[in-house]
Amino acid sequence: MPGYLLAQLEAAITEAGQNDLARVIVLQSEGDRTFCAGASFDELQAIRTFEEGKAFFMGFARVINAMRKCPKLIVGRVQGKAIGGGVGLAAATDYCIASHFASVKLSELAIGIGPFVVGPAVERKLGLSAFSQLAINAGEWRTAEWAKTHGLFAEVFQTLEQTDAYVAHLADTLSGYSPEAMLEIKRMLWQGCDHWDELLAERAAVSGRLVLTEPARKAIESFKNKN
Repeated sequence: MPGYLLAQLEAAITEAGQNDLARVIVLQSEGDRTFCAGASFDELQAIRTFEEGKAFFMGFARVINAMRKCPKLIVGRVQGKAIGGGVGLAAATDYCIASHFASVKLSELAIGIGPFVVGPAVERKLGLSAFSQLAINAGEWRTAEWAKTHGLFAEVFQTLEQTDAYVAHLADTLSGYSPEAMLEIKRMLWQGCDHWDELLAERAAVSGRLVLTEPARKAIESFKNKN
């Protein structure tokens, strides 16, 4: 995802959270086989300074924090592959529904960086053990069923039609519940994360520094040439 789309997503989540007519938010993407391929490699390759690097990685940080602070429950609809930042977005939803095609991978280490910004969200949802498997074994895909077993997905369906039907059903059901009760549940679920504004900024700084190193430069260039 390019930076401008991340900024738009942050603004849309914040706006929906402040809209009294909205009861629940559904986070989804277009297409049928990819939910989110993570950060834009064109923008990664264009980074030349630490300040630019930190600003780039703050894009996902701001979206995750907007989701955390949003007073409405956010339901994720993950219809296809999620990579890097895409896994972070799925983890930051309050309840995530996926299709059988929604395999996941944290590929950051393979390009000389690491899943530092999305790490708190992924670790919170999956636990340290499963997060470490994704973070260290950066080249291996994990199935949607694996992600469900470890808590990232609440339900996994074999077809997109079944996935969409369940998302619609859940969103409709939640829209009939008490907004005040759902807000209190959200606050309870995110208890202990109030320091994430500072934490994710610190993590973005780590990524912003590493992206300028020679191993990261070579890995990103190799990936770009391969694709």
